[in-house]
Amino acid sequence: MRNIAVIPARSGSKGLKDKNIKSLNGKPLMAYSIEAALQSGLFDCVHVSTDSGYYAETAKKYSAEVPFLRTEELSSDTATTWDAMRFVIKEYEKRGERFDTLTVLQPTSPLRTWQDIQSAYQLLEEKQADSIVGVCEMEHSPLWSNTLPEDGCLNGFIREEVNGPRQKLSSYYRINGAIYIVKIPFLLEKGNLYGEHGYAYIMSKEHSVDIDDELDFAMAEVLMKQALEYFS
Repeated sequence: MRNIAVIPARSGSKGLKDKNIKSLNGKPLMAYSIEAALQSGLFDCVHVSTDSGYYAETAKKYSAEVPFLRTEELSSDTATTWDAMRFVIKEYEKRGERFDTLTVLQPTSPLRTWQDIQSAYQLLEEKQADSIVGVCEMEHSPLWSNTLPEDGCLNGFIREEVNGPRQKLSSYYRINGAIYIVKIPFLLEKGNLYGEHGYAYIMSKEHSVDIDDELDFAMAEVLMKQALEYFS
């Protein structure tokens, strides 16, 4: 099995300017995903998919491979991550390199560890799965949420099925964006990571922080400093 990890890091983020290279505890954000991929020891190639020459040079400083850049079309707001991933696979094939699995590690999940990556791969093998997707338990049950009418009236807001203490409600999980693993033939043929042979890899809330804005960034910085102090 030949495995490739891809860190998608296009430039031009609107929520948090240049977040993929923003300094987090002394390193550009993308560096944490590159290092976790390398430390896992699973990959024949750790590639950063970007449209920026500056981002590419930053990635190379942390030992990622960037032999080509994304096209302008694949860097637009309408292009999907999976469109960009198929482009990466085909570009490597043109260079004579073929892979069996693709792992997408978004740079906005800096607290995901190399142990998480290894465990997710182990689950792929144990389940003989087509895909593995990282999830974490939701902070609050969606049963406590609802839409609101224009006047803000709460009549019927709490659904009838929500009875008894909160602790007795079923656990709900959300996709955390930290890890996606898919077998490449399946991705090219089907593209659906959530089918009958797709499985969830459950991660802790701490490792599931997904940076989208300044508050998320500050939270990640605090958690990372706490982790460093704990292991120092």
